[in-house]
Amino acid sequence: MSATTGSAATQMDAIYRHQRYVYDATRRYYLLGRDEMIADLAPPPGGTVLEVACGTARNLLCAARRYPAAHFIGFDISEEMLKTARRTVASSSNASNIMLATADATTFDARAFFSGSAPDRIFISYALSMIPAWHTVIDRALDQLAPSGELHIVDFGRMETMPAFARRAIHAWLAHFSVTPRPDLENAVREAAGKRSLACSFREGRVGYAARAIVGRAQN
Repeated sequence: MSATTGSAATQMDAIYRHQRYVYDATRRYYLLGRDEMIADLAPPPGGTVLEVACGTARNLLCAARRYPAAHFIGFDISEEMLKTARRTVASSSNASNIMLATADATTFDARAFFSGSAPDRIFISYALSMIPAWHTVIDRALDQLAPSGELHIVDFGRMETMPAFARRAIHAWLAHFSVTPRPDLENAVREAAGKRSLACSFREGRVGYAARAIVGRAQN
C-alpha cells in the first residue's frame, strides 16, 4: 500500500468508524438518484458489474436484486465500511453473486477482480465528491471497461437553480463529512469520454441537486 493510499484509508476509516452504523438510514434522504442509476445499468445476461467505493454495499445489493443473472464486485478503501458491507452481503439472499474487496479508487485493477476480464458496467455513487483525485478515478474506470461497457455516475450537481442561501447551507453541511460537490463534473466526464471517442449523456435533477452521467459506446 502506498503512502497516499494509506493516508486516504486512514481518513475514510476515521470518518466512517461510527457513521457506518447509521449510514444507510441517514443517507437515503439526500443521496438522490442512486436507484435511478441502478435502473439504467442494464448489464448483459451473465455480465459483470463493478462498484467503485461501494461503502456499505447498499447499491450492490439493490443492483443484485434487480439483475440476478449478473455478477457483482464492490471495493472500498475503508475497512470500516467493508465490515458493514461484508456482514450485510453475507446475510442477503444474493451473497453468492456479490464479492467485496479492498482497493483504492485511483489505482484499482478491474481485470484482477474479474479473472482477467473487463467489467461490462462500472458505477460510482456519491464517491467522486469525496476523492481529491476524482479526475483520476474517472479515467481509471473508463480505461478498464469492456469494449461495449458503460460507466455510470451519480453525485451532487451544481445546484445552480437552487436559492443561493440553500446552496451555501448544503455545501457547508456536506463539508463536515469531507464532501465537496464537483461543479465541473460534466466538463470532466465529457472531456474524458471525448478523449476515448465515447458517447456521454449528462443530466441534473430538480434544482440541479443530483447529477447523473453515462459514458459508453452504447449511448446515443
